[in-house]
Amino acid sequence: MSYEVRGELLGFPDTLNVEITEIDEMFSTMKDLDNEHISFTLVNPYLLREYSFDVPSDIKVLLEMSDKSKMSVYNLLVIQKPLEKSAINFLAPIVINHDNNKLAQIVLDPLKHQDFGVAETIESFRPKT
Repeated sequence: MSYEVRGELLGFPDTLNVEITEIDEMFSTMKDLDNEHISFTLVNPYLLREYSFDVPSDIKVLLEMSDKSKMSVYNLLVIQKPLEKSAINFLAPIVINHDNNKLAQIVLDPLKHQDFGVAETIESFRPKT
């Protein structure tokens, strides 16, 4: 499915249209439709942890959100070898409004979300044995 980027993806101001393809329930890829060399790996944060935040009003306006909008949230993943060492950025989620196929990246305040890190590894969420 393709989406219009509202606002800016951090570090990628020219990425305006993306396609997201689900790999499985945990991982997806997001590709820039205008630049074949830019792609991202996304992770579903809700499969790893308790994850909640308020969407700022300016983002709600950008995404034309209402209380009834069908939304989803992803986090960017920096792939490492082995995969368990890959890092997730929980402080800059990607929010999607599926009703109009628009997405935006939010930068959360780390002081308000002290449980969320910028580079938390996948292995840190595995059950301890």
